[in-house]
Amino acid sequence: MKKRIVSVLMMMTMAIAMIGCGNKTADNTSTEDSTAAESGEGAVYKVGIIQYVDDASLNQIVDNLEKQLDTLAKEKGVTFDYEDYYCNGQADATTINQMATELINDEVDVLVPIATPTAMICQSATEENQIPVIFAAVSDPEGAGLVAKNDAPGSNITGTSDALNTEAVLDLMLEQDRNLDKVGLLYDKSQDASATPIKDAKAYLEKAGIEVVEKTGTTNDEVMLAADALVAEGVEAVFTPTDNTIMTAELSIYEKFAEAGIPHYCGADSFALNGAYLGYGVNYATLGKETANMVAEVLVDGKEPATLPVKTLDNGTATVNTDTAAQIGYDYSKIKDMCDGFVEVQTSKEFE
Repeated sequence: MKKRIVSVLMMMTMAIAMIGCGNKTADNTSTEDSTAAESGEGAVYKVGIIQYVDDASLNQIVDNLEKQLDTLAKEKGVTFDYEDYYCNGQADATTINQMATELINDEVDVLVPIATPTAMICQSATEENQIPVIFAAVSDPEGAGLVAKNDAPGSNITGTSDALNTEAVLDLMLEQDRNLDKVGLLYDKSQDASATPIKDAKAYLEKAGIEVVEKTGTTNDEVMLAADALVAEGVEAVFTPTDNTIMTAELSIYEKFAEAGIPHYCGADSFALNGAYLGYGVNYATLGKETANMVAEVLVDGKEPATLPVKTLDNGTATVNTDTAAQIGYDYSKIKDMCDGFVEVQTSKEFE
């Protein structure tokens, strides 16, 4: 990936983390004259995209966000310049802060943070300048303090939410195996997106008389140790919400669970792509497109983020990893009718 050096301080950070802002394709030339024009045909808008970390879910969002921006640009006769203003913070808050500052100095017309931690940093960075922020994949915008209310954000920030229907995931778990006695919860306690669904999962399972074992991790190594601990404690299934830390580690842990015959139920389809037994929730390709639509509504149509409701996509699509299902001996036909959508995948790093 071709990188754009954004400042002396960023240069030092990038030397260590190998991350940064700029073109994602080596043959793209820089657009130096992309100062946004007035709304209307021929206008050029700078779109600053900050991705929290590389994982299958967030990569899928960014890919579809950019494709939809290109489609909308042709329809509306404008240009959305995002290639020069794309950044990936690789889960480092200090780096993301620097990226947000640099994009603001570049006078971008909108910031598009992907995932809750990135959105919160952009919220802080735009308190004074009030640059529009259109977030993507924030599980609980109200709970994170990003908006006053989902239907009336009240400030310069709105976007799309991948709120998880935790009860629906656990319904699938208990229908698949009605004899469950012990369930593990695997998550990153520092991820705001995990707080509410973990609370809901504990209440649901305890009400059902099922023992709960919690294990957490904030790094890939910690997550692997947590997975080992869950196996050692004899859990019969594991639940993970829409948690970017666990998502990033899934390719490193799914075999531990599969070899132990433990199904891993998760809050996104990309978990299943990376080896988990089942992912349930929003379609991240659609979420990326809807985020792009909101960017266009603000920049081209002149709508105000303060009054533009957060878009929460309907849950209901289950994605099952057929490789893992076969390894643990699960017949998933019994849960197909419980879902609005049902997709079968095999283990891979990315969606095609």
